[in-house]
Amino acid sequence: MASLTPVDYQSLFHALPGSYLLLAPDGTVVDNSDQHVAVSMLPRAQSQGRNIFDAYPSAPESQRDLDASHEQVRRTLRPDAMPLLRYDLERPAEQGGGTEERYWQITHHPILDAQGQLQYILQMPQDVTEQHRATLQAAEAQKALDEARLRTDFILESLPVLVWTNRPDGTPDYFNPRWLELTGKKHEELITESTWDDITHPDDRANLVQAWQDALRKGQLFQHEYRLRRHDGQYRWLLIRVSPRLDAEGRITMWVGAGSDITEQRQMVQELLQANEQQAILSDQAYQTYRQAEVQRETYESLFMQAPALICILRGPDFRYDFVNTRYQDLFRGRQLVGLPLVDALPELQSQGIVELLENVYSTGETFYGNEVPLQLQRPDGTAFSGFYNFTYQRFSEANQPTGIMVSAFDVTALVQARHALERLRDAGPTGFPPG
Repeated sequence: MASLTPVDYQSLFHALPGSYLLLAPDGTVVDNSDQHVAVSMLPRAQSQGRNIFDAYPSAPESQRDLDASHEQVRRTLRPDAMPLLRYDLERPAEQGGGTEERYWQITHHPILDAQGQLQYILQMPQDVTEQHRATLQAAEAQKALDEARLRTDFILESLPVLVWTNRPDGTPDYFNPRWLELTGKKHEELITESTWDDITHPDDRANLVQAWQDALRKGQLFQHEYRLRRHDGQYRWLLIRVSPRLDAEGRITMWVGAGSDITEQRQMVQELLQANEQQAILSDQAYQTYRQAEVQRETYESLFMQAPALICILRGPDFRYDFVNTRYQDLFRGRQLVGLPLVDALPELQSQGIVELLENVYSTGETFYGNEVPLQLQRPDGTAFSGFYNFTYQRFSEANQPTGIMVSAFDVTALVQARHALERLRDAGPTGFPPG
């Protein structure tokens, strides 16, 4: 039987697929793996026999934490995992010089002899720089989302109009403080059906319920006028408008409503009609125009201008900017938008298929939903920048004729970049790296 070749354990240690540093109990460098030599950028012969902090100088706070971990191993004879440690690497001059910022997860393992005495300390550093950066990017993206959510909540709480939301089946789930002030009810009371039966005028209740059920069944915009009892017992006329929010597949995900007290407007119209019946038609038209303008001004202009989304209105077949909110204008700060056709205001969009999408929505009436669409844009000085956007193009009509397109968009660049970073980390897997 052929004899086995003795194992060269030192060569085996050098070739291990990881970054390992072997220390004497007092911190003297005994040996290290080839991968440790590569990442530390220090030849093995220049580190052996030297104290770890002489061979691999580190910042005072890093040295203090490493020394404390060594002492923990010497005292307990058990492995010790350190908190995340920043240890930057100095590139050799032949590699261009400079400093590389690096973060490490370091574990020290005791190596005991046959008598159970500490013989060596094995340091196992793992380079977690990319994971740490990805975590920070994800945290920043989440912070931005939380800030946008808080801003939206603040806007809804502060709007001087009645705002509420319903679930897809029509049951209410949110009312802003204006509703509580008007009705004198608590939020938990307003989300129960019996409360509305009690405070809706008896003469208006049946029509209101029937009209709302029809809108739910058809999944279409709902607008209605009815009388509601105020907290002081007086009935007030309300004009409400509820719109369905659809997902990419056309399913209703929620209903969003806005309402205004139009009691004074109705009284004004009634007085005009009583003063001159011959002006009834004209007065009704004036009331309707006033009502629509007032509701749109009070409800939508304030909401759209302060909304966290990028919102604009493009009118006519040449898609001329008629309205842009603050967020949208900030994206193109310093560039003239309102009054110009889209291709004149933002010529860089013409080669990216945006005009074709708008023309299709305008001609067919089919709403377009874009998800994480990459766009190349320009600053006023001509420099380019890119981003990812979720947006909706929805046609609107007047007098049963196509009038323009409403654009609503969200900048999701930070989220896309964070997700890409996490995906690259998962594909690459963990890598090792020693402290210096």
